Amino acid sequence: MARSTLGFVCQACGALHPKWAGKCDECGAWNTLVEEAAAPPTGGAARRVGKGRVFPLEGLASEEKEPPRRVTGVEEFDRVAGGGLVPGSALLIGGDPGVGKSTLLLQVVASYASRGGRAVYISGEEAPAQLRMRANRMGLSGSPLQLGSATGVEDILATLSGASPPGVLVIDSIQTIWTQSLDAPPGTIGQLRTATQDLVRYAKGSGTTLLLVGHVTKEGQIAGPKAVEHLVDAVLYFEGERAHQFRILRAVKNRFGATDEIGVFEMTGAGLAEVPNPSALFLGDRSGLAPGTAVFAGIEGTRPLLVEIQALVAPTSFGSARRAVVGWDSGRLSMILAVLDARAGLGIASQDVYLNVAGGLKVSEPAADLAAAAALISSLTGQPVPGDCVVFGEISLSGDVRLANQGELRLKEAAKLGFKSAIVPAGTKVDGTNLELKPVADVRDLAAILGLERNEKRKKVIHFTKGEANHE
Repeated sequence: MARSTLGFVCQACGALHPKWAGKCDECGAWNTLVEEAAAPPTGGAARRVGKGRVFPLEGLASEEKEPPRRVTGVEEFDRVAGGGLVPGSALLIGGDPGVGKSTLLLQVVASYASRGGRAVYISGEEAPAQLRMRANRMGLSGSPLQLGSATGVEDILATLSGASPPGVLVIDSIQTIWTQSLDAPPGTIGQLRTATQDLVRYAKGSGTTLLLVGHVTKEGQIAGPKAVEHLVDAVLYFEGERAHQFRILRAVKNRFGATDEIGVFEMTGAGLAEVPNPSALFLGDRSGLAPGTAVFAGIEGTRPLLVEIQALVAPTSFGSARRAVVGWDSGRLSMILAVLDARAGLGIASQDVYLNVAGGLKVSEPAADLAAAAALISSLTGQPVPGDCVVFGEISLSGDVRLANQGELRLKEAAKLGFKSAIVPAGTKVDGTNLELKPVADVRDLAAILGLERNEKRKKVIHFTKGEANHE
């Protein structure tokens, strides 16, 4: 039998190199090559290929019902998972260190066990005594959850095979699990891939729902890159800033539910508390009277979500204008500033601009363009956007405002929270609400609504002579 040889495997992309190098030739990452045991070559004249097994081919027509769901009792988690956990599925939960991944999963499986299901929590980082102390602090000590501490995948599978398979199995974390079949340290690409495959195979065969905790890199990606994400059915990211008490669970891949669905939690002394109405929470402390703020009616997955966008436009004191963005794409902000200058003649690009999404939320949909533009214009003119008004719409490079999807759902959420009016793209229709719609066709209409004159040739020119500023 041929002996395995040693090779150097990139921990960023999984490429195999015959010798060590500082840079991976495949992905260009630096200092990611780690020596691992490589499988022996299978080619050559001595290799014999057996006859393949014939398997049946099936059509698309089927009478199979939707797989049953295992409801955990944590409604925000069940929402992101697609309505509950599917038997035999594998979910990967990633997030920054200390954001609350272990706390969330401990609450989820404890709630599931309290509802009559069998749940097992295996930790490769903490001892059972530490988990019990955390459970006592969170008030979960009465749950019949089974705890274990192990890092060998063979030990884990041998322990689980000695009894009836659990309904839910948590592995915290997959980077600490290793298999004896590979001569490589835990956390390497080979160990991650092999250990995950063994655990997923067990889950598919037994009907157990597998929850894997994954560490993230400094770029925010799950460590062990896509090699692990391709093996699971759903990938969930637990996001949040330590300065904010809010945590957001977001689905970026889900074979049994909607992607980009979110669940909102609040970090408290007794663990994570669910937030059933995040719009009211994000808008709870706003006065609505200061210029430079606008309420954006957004959609996260299937959930409408209202959030405040804050902007500050100030004269620059440097040679070039500064830009600072939190919670939004900085490239999108630069585009909106250029459109406001070129199509509405505001002269805003020469100013320092600061933009923030309140509450620590990250907004990515294009429909936030109009709300950001409204906040910028409001800060520039000092004219506040009405406190009972929501804004949404996408801005094109021509300055036109395009329709946003699910506009009726956005407006109904705004009406439910007491808003009276909405600045929306022209052509938006809504039934069943008393909102006053203010349609805008382009950014010049938006500027007119917010107190600026509608003049295509309007342009603010500032001349500095002898230390004095003259406006023309």
